Amino acid sequence: MNDKEYAPLSPQCVRNLNDKLYEKRKTGALEVERLVKEFVIANDPVKIRRILKVLGEDFALSNHPNARKGGAIGLAATAIGLGKESQHYVRELVQPVLSSFHDADSRVRYYACEALYNIVKVCRGFVLPYFNEIFVGISKLTSDTDQNVKNGTELLDRLIKDIVTESPSFDLMAFMPLLRDRIYAKNPEARQFIVSWITILDAVPDINMVVLLPEFLDGLFNILGDSNPEISKMCQNLLTEFLNGIKNSNSGVKYEGMANILIIHCNSPDDLIQYTAMTWLREFIGQAGRTMIQYTPGIINAVLPHLQGASDKQRNVAEAAKSLNDALKDLVSDIDDIPTVNEVKGQGFREQSEEGQNGLSSSCQLDVGEVISVICHILEGGNFGTKVAALQWLGHMLTKVPKRTFQNVDTFFPVLLQTLSDESEETLSDESEEVVLLDLEALAEISSNPAGLETKTATPANQGKTKTKDMPEGAGGGGETLNEYFSKFMAFLLELFKKDRQLLEPDERGYFIIRQLCQLLTAEDIFKSFSQIIVDEGDVGFACKIVQTLNTILLTSAELFELRTQLKNLDTQGSCALFCCLYKSWCHSPIATISLCYLTQNYHHASDLLQTFGDLEITVDFLKEIDKLVQLIESPIFAYLRLQLLDVQHNQDLIRSLYGLLMLLPQSEAFKLLRFRLDCIPHYQLLAMKEKPQSSKDPRPLVSKINFKELHQHFLQVQARHREARNKKMIKAAT
Repeated sequence: MNDKEYAPLSPQCVRNLNDKLYEKRKTGALEVERLVKEFVIANDPVKIRRILKVLGEDFALSNHPNARKGGAIGLAATAIGLGKESQHYVRELVQPVLSSFHDADSRVRYYACEALYNIVKVCRGFVLPYFNEIFVGISKLTSDTDQNVKNGTELLDRLIKDIVTESPSFDLMAFMPLLRDRIYAKNPEARQFIVSWITILDAVPDINMVVLLPEFLDGLFNILGDSNPEISKMCQNLLTEFLNGIKNSNSGVKYEGMANILIIHCNSPDDLIQYTAMTWLREFIGQAGRTMIQYTPGIINAVLPHLQGASDKQRNVAEAAKSLNDALKDLVSDIDDIPTVNEVKGQGFREQSEEGQNGLSSSCQLDVGEVISVICHILEGGNFGTKVAALQWLGHMLTKVPKRTFQNVDTFFPVLLQTLSDESEETLSDESEEVVLLDLEALAEISSNPAGLETKTATPANQGKTKTKDMPEGAGGGGETLNEYFSKFMAFLLELFKKDRQLLEPDERGYFIIRQLCQLLTAEDIFKSFSQIIVDEGDVGFACKIVQTLNTILLTSAELFELRTQLKNLDTQGSCALFCCLYKSWCHSPIATISLCYLTQNYHHASDLLQTFGDLEITVDFLKEIDKLVQLIESPIFAYLRLQLLDVQHNQDLIRSLYGLLMLLPQSEAFKLLRFRLDCIPHYQLLAMKEKPQSSKDPRPLVSKINFKELHQHFLQVQARHREARNKKMIKAAT
């Protein structure tokens, strides 16, 4: 280019701006400043724009680095020369310099940064329309490899922040898309730069960054997990300030826009991110109340796996998770049991409460179906601690929102049964025991929940109310508040025990399950239901085993004291009906049947039964059962029976039956124990037995109405089934 093409710059000025020495370029810049001032005074914008064009295109975009350096310093000088008039030339001043931010030469980048600093210092708030471009440029230079460039960038950044802070015309909404994009930067310096800017903007009184939090909250949580402790701490402090702002804010907080973001970060592998996200959600529940109820499924899914922690950091997370979980439970209320509009239109609920006749909007109501889905998912694959928490939630749902929860019973009932099966196979431990107990509590609640009583059908749970020939008139039983799921539950348990008979051994899980159920429901319902299923059990070997187990529990468990008392007295129609019901299944085990007769003081029938034992196959297991019965006779349970031995006149049948047991025993320790007990009977009273035979009629009026002849016949039929099964087994083994 010839000298005329650089006009109004003089040839010497052009040479100076192109010189490799900084001092020469500075001299050229001073001449540019002088010329511009003259043109400003002369009000000659044409020549001013001519200078800007030469510097911005011919110098700033030159192939020679020295020329690009000269262009940057020349543009800064132009801005200084323009002074207040610079507001009319901001684009021509700023954009050429910004293009040099990407220069391959670090010295060019440094001088461009210095030039923009001087331009911004002159133009002040008039550069804000180009804020996004400036922000992008500074953001890039914060990660520059040259320390001088970084230092210059830091000064420029401070100046821009000062201008934004003092300017009422900063367009925050135009900046948000850029912030959303840049906040996901991976570079540590870029992250630090972003956090510093958000901090500055949050400090501006006229800017409400809390309202815009949903736009960049996710990115902040990502930065919180930065490996650089300084950056992480800086972000943590900023988040703390935002949370304090939310606490103090009366309106404008977009909880809905942030809740799902926080739920996602509750699952972060970083403990600090987890803890912070849970702390925020806990505060949201406190501030927004039932607005947060709609996020219950997501929060449960995110929080329950973290309720237990081993390390100190994990314990902090566990404490935050527990606090959040408890607060969320407190949100669930009776109003959540009112059907939503969609449910009223045809998804259940024949009856509605007065408050919910028109249904509720589902926007701020608990999504029961989704909560149940999450609970089931956890039960199918969680660890012990997570399963415990999930079962606690299910129990809470059954208590607080029984109607709507029960609408999903066909979803979670099979899962509860499977969980019980899985945990029953686990090695006995406190953790697995807690899971089993909570699972049983939920199943018990389902079985007795009035929401399940749509119609009363003839199920094993209520068939006991039907009078049979061997029961006295009007006999009935419990089960009035039990539903069809109780019957399914009982049938499932028996199948579980049948599949794994080891569970029925003493001190194994089966004993624990049955005893707990007797506390959670009623022992009468449990035993009656089991009995009515067992009576027709095709596998007579299993039937014998489960009856022996139930008999042991009946005679030894403290939880069944009331049931034993009821059976011992047989002074109500219900107790007589229960005896008849149990008797029919107890027939699968001859010694258990004798035990039941002793418990119910039906000694005459026991004596009659023992007369038929000579036709039974006396096996080792049979003798072991007699041994156990002898031990039980010596226990506190049968103290009343031992005392009755002193009254020989009225208990001749008892004595005969005990002698019958003695005759069945080989001369073992049990034989000696029982013989010693019988030797304690006063001999003079034994002699009186021949003189005054005891009447076979029971003095108890209701017992006398029981058809023992039919019961005896049933016993013989059941034993015939056992004999047939043994014969088939022997034939099969022989072939």
